Amino acid sequence: MNEFNQSDSATLTHLDAEGRANMVDVSEKDPTNREAQAQAWIRMQPATLKLIQQNGHPKGDVFAVARIAGIMAAKKTHELIPLCHPLMLSAIHIELQAIEPDRIRIVSTCRLNGRTGVELEALTAASVAALTIYDMCKAVDRGMIIENIQLLRKHGGKSGNFEASVAQ
Repeated sequence: MNEFNQSDSATLTHLDAEGRANMVDVSEKDPTNREAQAQAWIRMQPATLKLIQQNGHPKGDVFAVARIAGIMAAKKTHELIPLCHPLMLSAIHIELQAIEPDRIRIVSTCRLNGRTGVELEALTAASVAALTIYDMCKAVDRGMIIENIQLLRKHGGKSGNFEASVAQ
């Protein structure tokens, strides 16, 4: 890794020799345990956060719906990201934390024993959970901001481990 947390490899794995988009062939890789964790933040008016915390939203439990949406999104990542492999995830965990006065932090963790990583699944889960909160609360707060979507860490696979500097 270099100073920007980028791999020292300059090879884009999803391009063939002619520069065309291509799904990576993972059939020869040995399955290994892999895990990735990602986050997203959503900022809102303090009154919106209070409404969520008090379960006063007419659409129901915002955190419960966002959690289920994140889990569903992780499982469907290959349908959304064109060159992403369909994966048999063994675990998906979504944690939502209200940070007063005006933010929610969403952390998703995805695991599997497989031939390719789960970074996109974790990122998709956190993003869709944040979008779900926006959808459920937009009637009372259209100015919400989804921000700081990032991969926090990943373990396993040929490229090794990654730990990010955490944005807040």
